Amino acid sequence: MSSGGTTTQQHRQATHNTTTTSQHLYQSTTHTTPAPSPSTSTATPTTSSTSQHISQAPSISQYPAHSRYNTAQFYRMAEGIMTKAFVKGSWVEGSGGTFPVTDPATGEEIAKVADCTVQDVNTAIEAASVAYETWRLKSVKERAAVLLKVREELLKDKERIATLLTRENGKPLGESMGEVGFAASFFEWFAEEARRQYGETIPSAVPTKRMITIRQPVGVAALITPWNFPIATIGRKVSAALAAGCTCIIKPSEDTPLTALAFARACERAGVPAGVVNVVPCSRARVQEVGAALCDSPKVQILSFTGSTGVGQWLYSRCGSTMKKISMELGGNAPFIVFPTAKLDQAIPGAMASKFRNTGQTCVTANRIFVHESIHDAFVSGLEAAMTKELKMGRGLEAGVTQGPIINQRQYDRLDKMVKESVAAGATVVRGGMSCGGLFYPPTLLTGVKPNMPIAQQEIFGPVAAILKFKTEEEVIRLANTTDRGLAGGYFFFFLCP
Repeated sequence: MSSGGTTTQQHRQATHNTTTTSQHLYQSTTHTTPAPSPSTSTATPTTSSTSQHISQAPSISQYPAHSRYNTAQFYRMAEGIMTKAFVKGSWVEGSGGTFPVTDPATGEEIAKVADCTVQDVNTAIEAASVAYETWRLKSVKERAAVLLKVREELLKDKERIATLLTRENGKPLGESMGEVGFAASFFEWFAEEARRQYGETIPSAVPTKRMITIRQPVGVAALITPWNFPIATIGRKVSAALAAGCTCIIKPSEDTPLTALAFARACERAGVPAGVVNVVPCSRARVQEVGAALCDSPKVQILSFTGSTGVGQWLYSRCGSTMKKISMELGGNAPFIVFPTAKLDQAIPGAMASKFRNTGQTCVTANRIFVHESIHDAFVSGLEAAMTKELKMGRGLEAGVTQGPIINQRQYDRLDKMVKESVAAGATVVRGGMSCGGLFYPPTLLTGVKPNMPIAQQEIFGPVAAILKFKTEEEVIRLANTTDRGLAGGYFFFFLCP
């Protein structure tokens, strides 16, 4: 979702989360059967080795610059934008009317999208429940063929989906293009992985019996996805669900529903059976009631959520009454440690790639950058120079832009307040730190940051690099672990072998 240790860690984290999601989508069933008599022939199938499909996200410097897009061209490309909910294979109006989706770079309204209510969600749940009875019986070969068609449709429409993603999310077009490809890669991975739904045989304490486990799909999966990677996260969740034999209901972020609906269109074109994939967008005012409906329904057997820790805690507690399986990727406060033996020509690009992808709006991004006191000044100087040289703010459709806007006013105000409070508490602004107008926040570098400052205690989710100085390894390990939110971490050092 790579240069530098941190971005590699990000990919590994994404791969780990995907595997976890896949595992939760199965339920293991143990069967006890009589052991075969000595005269019965029992052939043991051989297993061929699996070549893993690895998809890594490029670093900032690898994203191509795009200069051929302007607003008029976007609207021509975006003809046929899907704005209705997708339920049971049909495009339907939301019972709650519509809500606007805006471009965070300009404030312009892109479209009005179906505002789904609990009634619409319950219809989608019923559709997914009915479709599950057929989809779960499809052979792994049949499901794999459908997944590969989804991949093909995503890649075929890659440029248009990426342009739409940039328009409603704000990220640079190069990053959006990479994200669509990343989403498609999961469908290839799980199309192959679907064939490997192996069970196990377990030694029995009774010599006349044998215990066998098989894997079966859990059922209907509710997938609540975030705005910062609106198609990558959907692709990661949906591909796992479909490969396992589950059907799903996607509740996308209210900031980026158009990308989710473009994904639904790709599924429709790929021939995904009606009811297997459903998308129910809703406005912010209805987020809680729609989420509650997904949690409360006994027909939803698993809920997967990527987003803030606070919302995750609420969803987790709400799912208790129906004893759902739960898979969550929540907020982070990732440490990024630069030891005195680190090579700065590697550590600085690593910090750049980790900190400023998607304008810093990434859950596994470097949140607290710990630098040893002996190289602190050199690192800060090098990072400031790299930020000045490599980072360019602007609309994501403009040439050379690497830093788009903050997603919405609420997030912008939160970031601005966090920086101002930290500066008031003693942090020093090396660059940035001032409003640029609209939702654009300049790439900012802070030094003199202390562990008790807001910028070090909260998830930043913006283009602000907070530098904390340390003296010893013991000290930095203690400080890195002083958080109730894990998720990711990185470090740079150089080791000479004897």
